[in-house]
Amino acid sequence: MKNINYFIIPLAFISLPALSDIQLTFGVYTSDKATAMVKQFRPVLDALETQMTAKLGEPVQIKMQISKNYQQGLTNLVEGHVDFSRFGPSSYILAKQKNPAIKILAVESNKGGKSFNGVICVHQDSNIQSVKGLAGKSFAFGDENSTIGRYLSQSYLADHNMTAQALDSFEYLGRHDKVGAAVASEQYDAGALKESTYKKLVGKGAPLRVIASFKNVTKPWIASSLLKPKVATSLKESLIELKDPKALAAIKKDGFLPGSDSDYERIRIAMADNRFFER
Repeated sequence: MKNINYFIIPLAFISLPALSDIQLTFGVYTSDKATAMVKQFRPVLDALETQMTAKLGEPVQIKMQISKNYQQGLTNLVEGHVDFSRFGPSSYILAKQKNPAIKILAVESNKGGKSFNGVICVHQDSNIQSVKGLAGKSFAFGDENSTIGRYLSQSYLADHNMTAQALDSFEYLGRHDKVGAAVASEQYDAGALKESTYKKLVGKGAPLRVIASFKNVTKPWIASSLLKPKVATSLKESLIELKDPKALAAIKKDGFLPGSDSDYERIRIAMADNRFFER
């Protein structure tokens, strides 16, 4: 009988199969400069990676994809090129129309609520004191798909009998910061932008003044229709449970709240409001 030699191999030298990472892509469009958006959202994504890794029991990695405009960002979510996105209300509604299977994960909390302000501003030295004073003046809107930069501001103007025909001219400039900068440099007599961007510009010395403000619904974070239910549930829970002060400070919100499609019904109404263009 042959001698059989047995070798005991220490466990440390055995190559065990590694856990497969969950790779996710977060999509956002350039409502501000790309560098500013990375600074704004990376802390939140880092916190979500940590929380989801603990919940799912395997490493989660989230990369960021910044689209050059609203339309590209919308298409990326609708077609499943990204796993989840953060949209403005009107972009969410447009995306929902194109792909009804996308779902709201959570909505941003602003002082415990689901609303924040948009503003109409003029140059600090302008003699325009109210929306009525915009007759015969030039106006800068944001992106053509922007909730504040277009739909809500145009609806507000129409409420005050200020239509496209009453203005001398108007243009869509894209980002909120571009609108503020254009009004501050007197390229346009007035413009619509989100209040946080207005305050940021004024803090840097931009000569701007508010003549009107209006409410908007806070932004939803939305899951692709292709995101696996288990991952989507973990992501939803992680957003609502997020308490990281650094991450929340970066997006200037105090947390996340459960959200639903019905939260955005008033935005649908504003998007269907065509009075601004009526003759």
